[in-house]
Amino acid sequence: MKQIGLFFGSFNPIHIGHLALANYMCEFEDIDEVWFVVSPQNPFKDSSELLDTRHRVEMVMLATEHYSKFKVEEIELELPIPSYTIDTLNELQKRYSDCFFNIIMGADNIQSINRWKDADMILSNYCILVYPRIGFDTSDLDLPLSVKITKAPTIEMASTQIRDWIKQGKQLPYFVSHPVFEYIKTQELYK
Repeated sequence: MKQIGLFFGSFNPIHIGHLALANYMCEFEDIDEVWFVVSPQNPFKDSSELLDTRHRVEMVMLATEHYSKFKVEEIELELPIPSYTIDTLNELQKRYSDCFFNIIMGADNIQSINRWKDADMILSNYCILVYPRIGFDTSDLDLPLSVKITKAPTIEMASTQIRDWIKQGKQLPYFVSHPVFEYIKTQELYK
């Protein structure tokens, strides 16, 4: 059965931190592919600065097109908003019965997973690969066996910070991939 890592996010914009973590999961965690699931609206996040989904999907496609183990999954664009992980997982299982889905998330999210819709079902049916985040200690958490704390490198970079820098007129060709940087410039995004 194919092992798929699902990397959910707004990707507003996708940056090198996202790509490096996904690359790590493919090469060090026995994941065959990482699917970037672009979320139209996270139920826990403010949507006021959320770029149109079409632009975010395009940037993820541009960022991932040259690595065969990366795929863009647009399933959440077909589902009701806000996007709930359990609903997405249920729909993916229907469409891809030959795949086992693993969820990739940061240490900040695993600490609040009990607030998620049907968290118990997610924790009992899916493997969760957790990458470290500064300021979020997982050593004292009582986690089920389905949760694996990975040794992924700590990459502290935030899309919010990148958006702010772009608004300030900063040139960031090494914080996002070159095609994404060019897309942001030509589309005049985040100004």
